[in-house]
Amino acid sequence: MWGGPAEPADSYYAVRPGCTDVPRTRFKIKPGKTLSARKWQAAFSLDGHLDIGKTLHRIQRGGIHPSIRGEVWEFLLACYDPESTFDERDQIRQHRRVQYARWKNECREIFPVIGSGRYITAPVITEDGQPIQDPFVLSEINPGMNGNNTEMMKELTPRGPLDKKAIQWLLTLHQIGLDVMRTDRTLVFYEKQENLSKLWDILSVYAWIDTDVGYGQGMSDLCSPMIILLEDEADAFWCFERLMHRLRGNFRCTGNSVGVEKQLSYLAAVTQVIDPKLHHHFETLGGGDYLFAFRMLMVLFRREFSFCDSLYLWEMMWALEYDPDLFSLYEEPGSNITKAVGSNKGKPKSRRPCGKYERENMKIKSSDASLPISVFLVASVLKDKSSKLLHEARGLDDVVKILNDMTGNLDAKKACIGAMKLHKKYLKKAKKT
Repeated sequence: MWGGPAEPADSYYAVRPGCTDVPRTRFKIKPGKTLSARKWQAAFSLDGHLDIGKTLHRIQRGGIHPSIRGEVWEFLLACYDPESTFDERDQIRQHRRVQYARWKNECREIFPVIGSGRYITAPVITEDGQPIQDPFVLSEINPGMNGNNTEMMKELTPRGPLDKKAIQWLLTLHQIGLDVMRTDRTLVFYEKQENLSKLWDILSVYAWIDTDVGYGQGMSDLCSPMIILLEDEADAFWCFERLMHRLRGNFRCTGNSVGVEKQLSYLAAVTQVIDPKLHHHFETLGGGDYLFAFRMLMVLFRREFSFCDSLYLWEMMWALEYDPDLFSLYEEPGSNITKAVGSNKGKPKSRRPCGKYERENMKIKSSDASLPISVFLVASVLKDKSSKLLHEARGLDDVVKILNDMTGNLDAKKACIGAMKLHKKYLKKAKKT
């Protein structure tokens, strides 16, 4: 009912009994503000065209009801064009499910544990491609079986000569497994082995197809919500794949640097303009590289918010950044996972509805238009804690402690509003310099 009492959302993401150190959730389902299942269904025409403008407005007001979050995210992340019909989306969905099954089969042919309902946490191959016959690997995959079982050893041993791509991929599988074990372990959802293995399968398949980036620590935090919100594994994979279009640059490593360092340099530049005293203080403490903000940018505040609040933050960010042209850009033949949100320098103004942040960026004809909203979110958090950081931080350890103490105490909506304000302030000041 419009104007009815707000409903807590925690019940949709049950926490294991005994987990007492979980950040409290601030997000509440607010009738009349939160995008409900009824409003969501009413946003489609008879043949399936989505009124994305009204949908974005509703999300920015009160987030998305957990019961429909997954299907709404598919539009926010440009899995589908809002101007497509129900039939067109069904065709795309089926095509993608077939494609995912094909990639997964390729992986299974190299390493049959893929798709078996199990996962590994110990290396199975050396850097020169030789199998590691470790009884621990055998026992963790098939508890109760003899570690020297010949048939199981054959299953775990890659078949035939391996090329460089296969070796590199096999070397990452145990690291993915270790991260999967640590991801969202407070949630009841991950008490089931099948859900852990599903997360491992998706990340393993992604590492196989994105050879430039492969797998990086933090990807499990980004992928986990997808398999919780979308029942079909292939649909969850594609939602994650679209998110990685935006974030894969953070995980791209060269000999001397990690991709997220570029965003950290943007953050330094923004802070220098909007709060020069704080920036100078960080430099004095030896933190001018802003590495203390690494985690916030890498996994989009997953550790600073409760699980539920982090999803609320993400959907508001994506609604603000929404670009109606991303679907067609991602679908272009040969478009490797390279195009990202904010790549709109010199872009003609779209007549289709877009997010509020994206509209502001369309007015800019400089490289500042490529800055993602996440940079301004972090800047907003730092600005909010500026006085405490200036007066209490006597070293980088103090900076990290002050930022860690924010866990569970941040307001997602307030952070987004603050980011939008700082974005405008930064652009105004940057013009004058």
